[in-house]
Amino acid sequence: MVKIRLTRMGSKKAPFYRIVAIDSRKARDAQYLDNIGYYDPTKEPAVVKIDTAKATEWLERGAQPTDTVRSIFKQQEIIK
Repeated sequence: MVKIRLTRMGSKKAPFYRIVAIDSRKARDAQYLDNIGYYDPTKEPAVVKIDTAKATEWLERGAQPTDTVRSIFKQQEIIK
């Protein structure tokens, strides 16, 4: 099963996250299938950049977003 989830990037105590499509059996930072966008919670307000076409394509293919990604998608109005 393919999941849409966050993978951690950045340095110690200064994280940012890529939103990626990845096989659910793989580790958090393993090689991913597609990079959908990024999320930086350290900025005020948090910076979110998502390729909506890629996100919609993966959701139509049956990829399941994690709870955190689902809430980000709702804030960006990608899913309702």
